[in-house]
Amino acid sequence: MLTSQLIFTIILIVAVFSISLVIAMYSTYAERKVAAFMQDRIGPNRAGPFGILQPLADGVKLFMKEEIIPTVSNRWLFILGPGVAMTTALMTSAVLPWGKGLTIGGEFYAMQVTDVNIGILYMFGVVSIGVYGIMIGGWASNNKYSLMGALRASSQMISYEIAMGLAIIALIMMTGTLSVREIAEQQAGAHWNVFYQPLGFLIFIVCAFAECNRTPFDLPECESELVGGYHTEYSSMKLGFYLFAEYINMFISSAVISTLYFGGYNMPFIGRFVTDPNILSILGTVFLFGKIFFFIFFFMWIRWTIPRFRYDQLMNLGWKNLIPLAIANIFITGLVMWLTGKVS
Repeated sequence: MLTSQLIFTIILIVAVFSISLVIAMYSTYAERKVAAFMQDRIGPNRAGPFGILQPLADGVKLFMKEEIIPTVSNRWLFILGPGVAMTTALMTSAVLPWGKGLTIGGEFYAMQVTDVNIGILYMFGVVSIGVYGIMIGGWASNNKYSLMGALRASSQMISYEIAMGLAIIALIMMTGTLSVREIAEQQAGAHWNVFYQPLGFLIFIVCAFAECNRTPFDLPECESELVGGYHTEYSSMKLGFYLFAEYINMFISSAVISTLYFGGYNMPFIGRFVTDPNILSILGTVFLFGKIFFFIFFFMWIRWTIPRFRYDQLMNLGWKNLIPLAIANIFITGLVMWLTGKVS
């Protein structure tokens, strides 16, 4: 017999996956519209009113394309690569709290798939698996451009994960927990972590750009040098999986930034005007998605503003600038906590 909690969790999983896919789909539309606005163009305007059906048209086009698997490729790994990239992109959302929770029929339902007490570690573990999808796909293609793109992606992700992890360590020192929900709860009111960890936030968001392979860190798919990067040999839905995974990663990264540094679902001062906990929770979820959409727009804004780094500049920034800054941030955080008496 399924309990009501289990049924709610299953509904939440389906909802989160569906929303992730829909947002990823319409992020492609938003990206093209933002690019058009910044370049004084119209953008997609043929499929449906204001081009709103363009993502569906693109999806159908990808589905209808011929599925080509190169004869010299490693067939099973070639198929596995996009699947790994897509799965890991979707798995990260499991530990994110999407709202405070709903009380239905006297029972409380948390708006989070699972609240593990090592949520941050889980996120880092899943994100680090994501690079295997790109590496496997690039290597299995048996194409020198694909392999170079995959090598760039793996070295870039490993380099920037270190700085990202060190930025998070300073946050964990301050909050004293690895649970994502507890970190969100501690930011109730206007006590957002970005005010206490501004340097950590800057390091984290730069690393998030690198982890998502977004401009100015899109060296793995650098079309001016590597044809199409790690997905040069891919077509049809496998190519769609790689492109989708990038946009889902962008959505999840925006959700993580919003939750860890910008209070998540906490709305400052709204408790004075609204007393019903369910309405408060729903408003908090809407507020969280507002922050997420702002950061998705920020990702797109940067793409059409800043040119791509050279590869040596990318590595220098990661190893010589961000990692020392992140280590300094840990020391500064520890010193401030000691001076304010938070640690003895």
